[in-house]
Order: sequence, then structure tokens, then C-alpha cells
Amino acid sequence: MNHNDSNIMTENDPLVARRRRLIFRANHRGTFETDIIIGDFVRDTVATMTEAELTDMEAVMQMPDPELTDWLFGRLPLPAENVNPMLRRMVESCRAKNNG
Repeated sequence: MNHNDSNIMTENDPLVARRRRLIFRANHRGTFETDIIIGDFVRDTVATMTEAELTDMEAVMQMPDPELTDWLFGRLPLPAENVNPMLRRMVESCRAKNNG
């Protein structure tokens, strides 16, 4: 977590523990590639995530790395049954970085 996160994520924030867990899990996925991609996205967005967005992101963290990597890089289309707003946002962010 960088110093900017601490400005928004105060100890009084009831969701701070969930945000910290997400940051940890996003940076310890098991593969270097997903640690960087997902970790960067979560660090950039977690401080302003709503409770619903945190729940969606926690669901994304349960998805296997191979599928996530294929979706993030557009090698496979997002299957309708796995899509939630945070996954879609992460995919769009990753693809924008790779195309920009």
C-alpha cells in the first residue's frame, strides 16, 4: 500500500480490513504476471471501491489465474456467467494499458 492509500483508507473505515486483504491477495496470486496486472489494478482502485465493488473484486480473486490472464489479454472472451462490474473494469483497464 502506498502513502496515498492511507489518506483514504483510515482506521475508521469499516471496510479497511477488506481493502487490505484485497491488496494482499492481488499481489500474491501465484504467478508473477497476474501479481503485477491484478496487483496494480487493485492498488489503483481499492481505496475508492464501494462495498458492492469490494464484494465483486473478492469474487474475481477466487477465479483461476489462467482464465483471468486469458480474459485480461483478450485471448478468450469473458463468459457471461463470470462477469461482474469489477472484472469488466479490470479487463478494460488492462486492455487499455496494452493498447495505449
